Amino acid sequence: MTADWQQGGDVNSAQPRGIELTILDVDGARVLDVRGVVDLLSAPAFREHVEAALAEAPRALLIDLTDVDFFASVGLEVLVSAHRSAPPTTQVAVVADGPATSRPIRITGVDQIVALYPTLQQAVDGIGH
Repeated sequence: MTADWQQGGDVNSAQPRGIELTILDVDGARVLDVRGVVDLLSAPAFREHVEAALAEAPRALLIDLTDVDFFASVGLEVLVSAHRSAPPTTQVAVVADGPATSRPIRITGVDQIVALYPTLQQAVDGIGH
């Protein structure tokens, strides 16, 4: 797996405390690496990054929540919205495998709307099919 880190430009400049959002390319997929806390305060920045990534119409947008410590219901809404607003040529998937992230995604059924993978590599492999 190869990763090319890219600056997020103006989108990164207004990140609230408690969340880090980075856009990168991994094996031809656009990855939004999310770290920290997704709650009411950070959700607008999370949504803005997702929308900015989708605006580029990548073949895939992988939202990596591996390093998220808290994921509020507003984050679930951002995931569903991303799936619904994605261009027809863009696959949206989530990477999450912890109790703070994958559990709420499964309990609420969001994993029935947005593909859920336990690792970034499995997501990269899965979007190719």
